[in-house]
Amino acid sequence: MSRYREAGVNIRKGEEAVDRIRELCRSTFNANVAGELGGFAGAFRIPCAPGKLLASSMDGVGTKLKVAVLCGKHDTVGEDLVCHSGNDILVHGATPLFFLDYIAMGSLDPKRVEEVVTGLAAGCRRVGCALIGGETAEMPGLYAPDDYDLAGAIVGIVSESEWIDGRAIAAGDQLLGLPAAGLHTNGYSLARRILFDTLGLGANDRLPFGESVGGELLKPHLYYGDPVRAARSAGAVRGMAHITGGGIPGNLVRVLPPGLSAEVKRGSWPVPDIFRFLCEAGKVSEAEAYEVWNMGIGMILVVERGDAAAVERALAEAHHTCYRVGQVLPGTRGVRLTA
Repeated sequence: MSRYREAGVNIRKGEEAVDRIRELCRSTFNANVAGELGGFAGAFRIPCAPGKLLASSMDGVGTKLKVAVLCGKHDTVGEDLVCHSGNDILVHGATPLFFLDYIAMGSLDPKRVEEVVTGLAAGCRRVGCALIGGETAEMPGLYAPDDYDLAGAIVGIVSESEWIDGRAIAAGDQLLGLPAAGLHTNGYSLARRILFDTLGLGANDRLPFGESVGGELLKPHLYYGDPVRAARSAGAVRGMAHITGGGIPGNLVRVLPPGLSAEVKRGSWPVPDIFRFLCEAGKVSEAEAYEVWNMGIGMILVVERGDAAAVERALAEAHHTCYRVGQVLPGTRGVRLTA
């Protein structure tokens, strides 16, 4: 049986690290910091613009970069990074303003840098923000000559009165799931272990459902700005969860207030072939799979029950697919997957 931990990623250690640094971060806070740690983005009041918040988030692409190196294709991982980061501020209601990137290489390759930034620029155009700068570093000895790392930070703006953090969520609210394009940017250490190490596949080999391994793994991370706008124009969206590392249970819980739980019904959306294949080929348990991968849902909207049907209609009219995947219930704060 394949497990994320055996592939080199220990989620529990990541949680412990966050717990260890939480108070260190809080020790730096001032009166302009809005909200608490643990959200998808940080918020800071703009001193010269009362009532306005800057929302910011920073992330990387992770070991999806190893797939880019294997395939010799570097013009999509930048798009992944911007779209992922854009979703992290989108869930709080923020409009993206600008993006900064960091590219580090073992041996600087100007052509590869250009390819990566081609993707960053495409992502910024999709999200609607400006790529205003960044840093490129050459670090032999830290990275192998062909390896590189990519990270970035996004900044957006939102009125403090319109900041969405889930505190308005109530029992009875409905969960609407927006489909993912594939793995997006999470769980690649386990996916690579199964596909390349266990099965011995190459990037150009075909998967049983027709896509090449490289083509499937390099599908860009979706940005959900358009469907979120359509949903919010039709009803009360009280919270949103970007489904990234930690899967549905680890991300949906982040927006739930104390005293409320979420029930997510498995089978209420079609799980893409890639996840079924990885689970079967790697003998990955269902619990592990839902903690590592998004399993086909990239964003969950928590919608006031009376508005759920109107939101579904608005999304359908705007040609955006959504699935009613569960509901909010009274109970201990947490997420429960049901049959």
